[in-house]
Amino acid sequence: MTQNPPDHVVPGSGREAVSGAVRVGDADPNEAVRVTVILRRAAPRSGAPAESAELALVERFAEDHGLSVTAVNPTARSVGLLGSVAQMNAAFGVNLGRYTGDGQTYRGREGDVHVPAELAGVVVAVLGLDDRPQARAHFRIAHDPRAASRAEGVAPRAATSGYPPGEVARRYGFPSGATGAGQAVAVIELGGGYRTADLTEYFAKQGVKRPTVSAVSVDGAKSTPGDDADAEVMLDIEVIGAVAPGAHIVVYFAPNTTSGFYDAIAAAVHDTRHKPSIISISWGEAEADWTTQAMDAYDELFADAGALGITVYAAAGDDGSRDNGTGDNVDFPASSPHVVGCGGTTLSESGEVVWNDSATGNGATGGGVSTHFGLPDYQGNAKVPRNPKETVGRGVPDVAGDADPLTGYQVRVNGRDAVIGGTSAVAPLWAGLTALANERNGTKTGEPHERLYAHPAAFVDITTGDNGGYHAGPGWDPCTGLGSPRGEQIVQILGG
Repeated sequence: MTQNPPDHVVPGSGREAVSGAVRVGDADPNEAVRVTVILRRAAPRSGAPAESAELALVERFAEDHGLSVTAVNPTARSVGLLGSVAQMNAAFGVNLGRYTGDGQTYRGREGDVHVPAELAGVVVAVLGLDDRPQARAHFRIAHDPRAASRAEGVAPRAATSGYPPGEVARRYGFPSGATGAGQAVAVIELGGGYRTADLTEYFAKQGVKRPTVSAVSVDGAKSTPGDDADAEVMLDIEVIGAVAPGAHIVVYFAPNTTSGFYDAIAAAVHDTRHKPSIISISWGEAEADWTTQAMDAYDELFADAGALGITVYAAAGDDGSRDNGTGDNVDFPASSPHVVGCGGTTLSESGEVVWNDSATGNGATGGGVSTHFGLPDYQGNAKVPRNPKETVGRGVPDVAGDADPLTGYQVRVNGRDAVIGGTSAVAPLWAGLTALANERNGTKTGEPHERLYAHPAAFVDITTGDNGGYHAGPGWDPCTGLGSPRGEQIVQILGG
């Protein structure tokens, strides 16, 4: 392989600057850059690894450009590379720069990624050249909305004390005779950390045995409590642990980049030590802020998870149908057809409605129709509306649960008690329910979409409310999907 300038574009690799950000100069040519190169499958089936000969081609390519090979993972079809900005520019035909705007500074690129002829069609994605934060944590901390509501003429609704997660599970009829024993639940985190002392005190107050919690470092990231993302980490652990205290909770910490996120999911999917049967993801971003190469690479990884019997849940977002963007958007990875997207409700003594507290600054459930992924077969009868491009697409979410921070979950973070909601509470709630189901059924659930859509009676159908762009109605809708769970019935259908 020669060092001729790469001239083949990696399809879908085009990248734009963050909205409002400007390039202020070239990136330091000596700055170290870690990337993950994703290869095509050796065979057209989920779970197929990369060809060993094609992995060797990438390693030779790295050698030719002075790049270090940090990891080779045939099952995840990935090769980790480390080199300087100058080396990455030459290897992939990019021009990395420093960008600033909207309160952040990052290393970024614009335009396409290139590879030489030998790797055209072999390499399907190059992740990590850009180190902007790729995803947001989808949690919301309850605050008193009265000031905002008075200003906007909205009837005030005081923040409540929230529910213990076990009470939410009881309201949804989760089975009481199971603990999730024998199950490992993977949790993906892109920041923050947990404090064991908080977990000990929290579960003691909940009257629940403290679950076993392990941390896995991915790409050098670790549990580092002390920032805002701690609320996400603790919410995830405490909801799963309260619902399924017998499960082993394995937290994969990774950098918040396209490569770090991918590597964390791959680490969980292919973890031969902990062997998780469920993955809970509370992070995501609007599809418009992802490259198509990244979404497709992740989607294939989620398909691999399903082939291994692993169920993946992801939060649908907390900013209504706009998903923090312009117009209507859906959040990825919840929009992957191989992921169970989790939307949000307001759970009160009088019943359930779509979560939408946008008027008081307390968020609203994400949901809508993908402009990237087509309509999956399991949604063929769901009457999914057309997406903003007026084409047929994958509808989000699939399922729902309590997410309103004003009816949220009692948790403990950094020595303080709080009430937190968001769709990032719904993903671990469903992950905990699935751990109970796997224990009760004696089998792994795997991808459950067809079973879920075939049994609408296993859900409480939410027919009241909206998320801005879409309204709830009978059956599936782009606010709460099929609805919230009837626990015992969900356990039965997850067992097939």
